[in-house]
Amino acid sequence: MKIRVLTAAVLCVCGGIAQAQTYPAKTVRIIVPFAPGGGSDFIARAIAPPLSKAMGQQFVVDNRPGAGSTLGSEIALKSPADGYTLLLISGSYTTSPSLYKNLKYDTLNDMASVVQTENGPYVISVHPSLPVKDVKQLVALAKSKPTQLNYASTGNGGITHLASELFALRTGIKITHIPYKGTGPGVINTIAGETQMMVGAVSAVIGHMQTGRLRGLAVSSPKRLPALPDTPTVMEAGYKYQVNNWHGVIAPKGTPRAIIDKLNSEINKAIKDPDFAKRIAQDGLEPAGGTPEAFEALLKREVMEWAEVVKAANVKAD
Repeated sequence: MKIRVLTAAVLCVCGGIAQAQTYPAKTVRIIVPFAPGGGSDFIARAIAPPLSKAMGQQFVVDNRPGAGSTLGSEIALKSPADGYTLLLISGSYTTSPSLYKNLKYDTLNDMASVVQTENGPYVISVHPSLPVKDVKQLVALAKSKPTQLNYASTGNGGITHLASELFALRTGIKITHIPYKGTGPGVINTIAGETQMMVGAVSAVIGHMQTGRLRGLAVSSPKRLPALPDTPTVMEAGYKYQVNNWHGVIAPKGTPRAIIDKLNSEINKAIKDPDFAKRIAQDGLEPAGGTPEAFEALLKREVMEWAEVVKAANVKAD
């Protein structure tokens, strides 16, 4: 019996290696569970061309938006585990199990981690009319007017919604959530003064900060951002608050390890290209890379952390 099990294991490993040696033999699909034009779509389309060039087959982006990114995730994770369907994920992937009780896939157990592509912070910004210059003043104002300050998000259950609620939990304030359908409307309405503050991606707010239409108070990273050297971190104000704006690639569970390693190696090369680093630096991001295990550890950690925020803030998805 032990011999049969060992033989099967050896055959499986050898088969995976042989498969990886010829991989890819056809077009590889990168599913993006969001509409074209967003941050996830940008990252997928930035890494697809160098992968196509390096691996000799086309890597194409397939946008499958819907149901808070869970539709595209389901399609990808239920695809054959052969390396020909990949999924480009963002932080929302780790919030889904706490927000959607009837997911048709297991966020952690139905996937094989490949690599984290990049990392960056979010920016806490406010309308210029708000009489605050830093995070401590914002917290003091919010505590003096419980629930009277409004904040914009990209929608109920979205990553900026949860990031804002985490900020409220860490600072002990009560602020009122105003959800919008996407980043654009949230930013526009904060500029218009309909909402007073927003936790947003650097790319969405940096231009408005430079023109004075928004006032950036702090970034959510442990250290200051080169693109915004004069904007302090929330931690500098004395609050334990960190939220990462990241993306990464995963595959269906059971994808041969040899294929995972091959993809990991090539994606690491692609994101370390100076041109890629320069392009994403404009959005306050930097290449991440690393091993599949390191990315999987990030996913496990964030699933637990966001579950705590969802419960504590009683967040409900649409």
